[in-house]
Amino acid sequence: MQNKPADPGPQRNGSNASKSTLGADLKIVGDITSAGSIEVMGEVEGTITARGLTVGPDGKATGTVSAETVEVRGQLNGRLSCANLIVRAAAQMTTDVTYRTVVIENGATVDGRFKHSKD
Repeated sequence: MQNKPADPGPQRNGSNASKSTLGADLKIVGDITSAGSIEVMGEVEGTITARGLTVGPDGKATGTVSAETVEVRGQLNGRLSCANLIVRAAAQMTTDVTYRTVVIENGATVDGRFKHSKD
């Protein structure tokens, strides 16, 4: 067994938690939880709980999402609870959203209910 360099590990406060990228050739059916950020380039069906979520241009997430910051460039369907939401021009969303701040770029396709949260 080879010795590997010491892994610094995640920071205690979670601010430097890692980013996980789910590749374009990957389809996950099930629940995903991360203390860091998740970038979906493939397809996820299930519950996603993370500090941050990015749905890439060719990515698709279907189910329930709970994250502090969410950026959608691809498709998002289901329910979303977040503090900050950015919906990019090429995004397609059919989602019920609870949010604190939202930015929707011109050209995005959005269908669903939006509820502002003061928490």
